[in-house]
Amino acid sequence: MVQLAVVEGVLERITYANEESGYTVARVDTGRGGGDLLTVVGSLLGAQPGESLRLEGRWGSHPQYGRQFTVENYTTVLPATIQGIRRYLGSGLIKGVGPRIADRIVTHFGTDTLDVIEQAPGRLIEVPGLGPKRTKSIGAAWEEQKAIKEVMLFLQGVGVSTSIAVRIYKKYGDASISVTRNHPYRLAADVWGIGFLTADRIAQSVGIPHDSPERVKAGLQYALSQSTDQGHCFLPEERLIADAVKLLQVDTGLVIDCLAELAAPGGDGEDEPGVVREQVPGPDGGEPVTAVYLVPFHRAELSLAGQLTRLLRTQDDRLAAFRDVDWGKALHWLAGRTGAELAPEQQEAVRLALTSKVAVLTGGPGCGKSFTVRSVVELARAKKAKVVLAAPTGRAAKRLSELTGADASTVHRLLELRPGGDAAYDRDRPLDADLVVVDEASMLDLLLANKLVKAVAPGAHLLLVGDVDQLPSVGAGEVLRDLLAPGSPVPAVRLTRIFRQAQQSGVVTNAHRINSGVPPITQGMKDFYLFAEEDTEEAGRLTVDVAARRIPATFGLDPRRDVQVLAPMHRGPAGAGTLNGLLQQAITPARPDLAERRFGGRVFRVGDKVTQIRNNYEKGQNGVFNGTVGVVTALDAVEQRLTVRTDEDEEVGYDFDELDELAHAYAVTIHRSQGSEYPAVVIPVTTGAWMMLQRNLLYTAVTRAKRLVVLVGSRRALAQAVRTVSAGRRCTALDHRLGGGIRL
Repeated sequence: MVQLAVVEGVLERITYANEESGYTVARVDTGRGGGDLLTVVGSLLGAQPGESLRLEGRWGSHPQYGRQFTVENYTTVLPATIQGIRRYLGSGLIKGVGPRIADRIVTHFGTDTLDVIEQAPGRLIEVPGLGPKRTKSIGAAWEEQKAIKEVMLFLQGVGVSTSIAVRIYKKYGDASISVTRNHPYRLAADVWGIGFLTADRIAQSVGIPHDSPERVKAGLQYALSQSTDQGHCFLPEERLIADAVKLLQVDTGLVIDCLAELAAPGGDGEDEPGVVREQVPGPDGGEPVTAVYLVPFHRAELSLAGQLTRLLRTQDDRLAAFRDVDWGKALHWLAGRTGAELAPEQQEAVRLALTSKVAVLTGGPGCGKSFTVRSVVELARAKKAKVVLAAPTGRAAKRLSELTGADASTVHRLLELRPGGDAAYDRDRPLDADLVVVDEASMLDLLLANKLVKAVAPGAHLLLVGDVDQLPSVGAGEVLRDLLAPGSPVPAVRLTRIFRQAQQSGVVTNAHRINSGVPPITQGMKDFYLFAEEDTEEAGRLTVDVAARRIPATFGLDPRRDVQVLAPMHRGPAGAGTLNGLLQQAITPARPDLAERRFGGRVFRVGDKVTQIRNNYEKGQNGVFNGTVGVVTALDAVEQRLTVRTDEDEEVGYDFDELDELAHAYAVTIHRSQGSEYPAVVIPVTTGAWMMLQRNLLYTAVTRAKRLVVLVGSRRALAQAVRTVSAGRRCTALDHRLGGGIRL
């Protein structure tokens, strides 16, 4: 066996890091002098610039980069020299200590500095300019850093990233290693960012058997959780068992037995079952199937159907004034107020919203949904009704507010969601509103729709407005489609007439062509273009050029604020991931005077356009949610904090160890763009995204644009997207519950 070589040095900088695998390329100062730095590669999870490291590994040579050292494992060594200690403390490793404060501390304590912080942190108050509050926070940050290091060293062998180790420590504190070693599958349920696969890797390393019932039950719940990420509220039992057998590589009989235990009361070690099994009608009313739900989704589906039914059946009516209204007079008054007559189907929608307790208004672009909503609000206000307006995203809420001249908020703010996800408004404390209008309702997933409908008071009216032909919600369910299903008791109006002004828009015209399965017109339009490029990589580069340079130069639009790249998928040369890197280089390039922070494989800079990629109920005034977009406005290396101003004009802070909740948003996937509207969108349509190319995906992307659409890519890929109808419905039983097919 070849003995490993040993290298000691100070980690100067990390030039590349893959946050998933932990693979890192870094430069280390080995003290050879002359400014020469050694390139090291391998897993350096948790190592921070400024730290002194003892590296074990093998020497090698790279054909392009020359001599380098491949790290097998490493340990952190506390520096011994004054210069080393000063650099170590000033590296940003300890929250609250930057180069200036580090210099003061080291000047005062010299080579004893680290011993003082370790053994007697209270003595830091001796340092000029350090008060009791700062002294206490430095001591606490040092202790936390030590504890996190211990957790990271334990997890290093199973490839868990730094940010995950920090989360484990924040969740379990001193019990982190104990929980990780003895109950690794708890991590998948308790810690965001750890899925079953990572927990399973940890479990194997600590000796939990491959056929352990604990492992199989965790795998079943993971398979169901994955299906909810794909939009399903449940999985048919046979499909779940097959998925679990494939995932876990165990006998079918063991999976069946463990599923039965999970579905029994106390099956997950608690008083209630881990999953719920129930007979539901098969697809299109076919043979019944045994549906297996995670408990929260079963409860939400039952609750949503029950609440909607109760709203529809209640005798109370907070808009009773519209029961006997003279609609001829009302509509004449309205036309005088708004300056335009309503079309017959719009009139029907207005009457429905004001006389029915729950109603749906749907239709494509240019069909007058917005004007109809404004008309509903005007008439309700004329009768002194309390009207509340909301939408799932900040951008959609702003648009609704501009349209109606009244305040509108996100659904989350409206309900005042609290840490943990509970709402301040619910069935016991309903919203004080006579009419609740929710725009972009195609975005409402099952869980959020349930919270919303629970908060509508008996007798109040609920109007849901959205385009049912767009992509369904990112979260589980397809609530709007289920409310419009045959047999649904919820009355609805679909607007189909395209108004004359909208007919002059290439964006509107082509959106309807695409939705009808007809290729868009890409020549002779002033607001709809195709830049043909068959090669996927070239299409990616051209997309960046169009978004960052050509559109701003031709149309005078701001590339960060006004132009949005919408990609069918995240991966690939024309995917959102690659395009974000290229767009960042073009729009917010590195500058000596521009603050930045590397996290994993990403670099965040002041001015970056970013998006939140998980629901976090702990952040902001009422939580920050998956899909929220903002701009990085500040980056504090000493306090290790980055600040984002969101679309809702709220300043939200992120500790550096939370930056895996953020992704760049110069380019986003089309799914993430739902509910948003942009002056201009650029859509790469390439054969590299062939499996994703579907009609409702392209239709959703095109309908995000207010003024301009530019398609970039392959004519063949475009034709594929137009002709391919989305395959299959999501697994949901809400329509059957509403139609009386399942007992509520």
